[in-house]
Order: sequence, then structure tokens, then C-alpha cells
Amino acid sequence: MKINILIALIVLFVSCKGTSQKKEMAVVKNDTKKKEFAIQKSNSEWKKELTDDQYYVLREAATENPFTSEILNNKEKGTYVCAACATPLFKSYTKFDSGTGWPSFYEEIEGNVAYDVDYKIGYKRTEEHCATCGGHLGHVFEDGPNPTGLRHCINGVALNFVPAE
Repeated sequence: MKINILIALIVLFVSCKGTSQKKEMAVVKNDTKKKEFAIQKSNSEWKKELTDDQYYVLREAATENPFTSEILNNKEKGTYVCAACATPLFKSYTKFDSGTGWPSFYEEIEGNVAYDVDYKIGYKRTEEHCATCGGHLGHVFEDGPNPTGLRHCINGVALNFVPAE
């Protein structure tokens, strides 16, 4: 009897796999490692044009501290553009409060955001870049609201806001 229980427990533990371990993150739409972007500049050129924080995030793929972005609580109508090249990236009506401390959007402007995969913190994440200059924006996760179910978690310093006219 004890052997049967032991075997059943072993089978149970060995066969249990969390579905979260198998779930793929958002589909990678582009491979930015191989892509040449329309705007190409040297590091020194970017450093002259961007603030230190913008350079650190956009060009070195850093992450700003949560709840520090000036646009986090912005509720105005308009468009969020790349802080490096002004490419329109997100419409204000797709912005929502995710509670994460970073500006979040449920949908990008199609064709203006490029995707890649990074393993910088030990697991697979879908990284987002500006499709025009290659600047690092943030990451996309599959825990957002309808209609897409996506949460584009974006560094606010990587964006500028252009109010609607």
C-alpha cells in the first residue's frame, strides 16, 4: 500500500508542469538584431541629441524607475512618439493604468514598433523597439486588457507626447 502511494505521488509530481512555463510570450514580429533601421547614428551623435536618461533607456536598453515618468498619469488625447526620432508609436486611447508604474498601452501603431526577444533577467521576454531608429522602448506582456490582451509596458522617458489638435 505504501509503495502504491509513493509511486502515485512520484507520478503526480513528475507529470505536473505549470502551463506558465510552457506559454510563449507575445509573438515576435520582427528580428531587430539583424535589421538595419532607417535612422542610423553613432553613439556620440545620439548622446548629443538625447538626455542622459533617454540615452540610457533608448540606446542601452535600460529601464527607468517605476512611477517616475512624467507621462504616467497623462490623460490627454494625442499620440506618443519616439523621443529619439518622433515616430508615432501609440495613440492615447490605447493607454491604460496597469498599476505597474510604467506607461502601458494595449496596442501599438502598426508597423512603427519592432520586436525582439531578450533573456536579460533569466527568462524570455518580448522586447519592443522603435521600428525607425531601433530605440529600446520596453516590453510587451500577455496580461493586458481587451481588445488585444496585451500590455505594452513602456519606459516613459523613451516617449514624447504630442497633443491632438
